[in-house]
Parts: sequence; structure tokens; C-alpha cells
Amino acid sequence: MAINVQIEKNPNESSANVIRRFQKRVQNSGIVRRLRDNRYFKRVKSANVRQSARLNKLSKKTAYDRLYKLGKTPEITTKRR
Repeated sequence: MAINVQIEKNPNESSANVIRRFQKRVQNSGIVRRLRDNRYFKRVKSANVRQSARLNKLSKKTAYDRLYKLGKTPEITTKRR
């Protein structure tokens, strides 16, 4: 949905005032707010995607648990400050 904002310069109006009126018109139309909403909006993942991610996570966890029982996991060294 495109909204065009149009401003025409009056005969005795400075270019700074035209720019100021244009910015005000854009701000009042809500174009910038809508664009920012769309930019940071995260859609909900579908049930299939969530289920496949859950299954993938479970398979990795079982593989790690098996390696941990066998003592083949790499040792995690914590760095002290």
C-alpha cells in the first residue's frame, strides 16, 4: 500500500519551509512508523517448523548425553577473570 505525499512550493516560500512542511506531512501520514513496524516484526513460526526444530534439538541432546556417558565430550574450561 503506497501512500504518496505531495507538497508544492508556494511563490513566497523558502525551500527550508517546504522541506519542513514535507517532513510534517510524512510524519502525520504514519509512513515511517509503519515501515519501522514491518522492519522489526517477527512472524510466528509454523507448527511444522517448530516441531522439526524440537526434534532436531532432542536428537542433538541424546547424542551429547551418549557421548557424555562414554566420557568422550570435550572438557569445558572456564576462564577466570
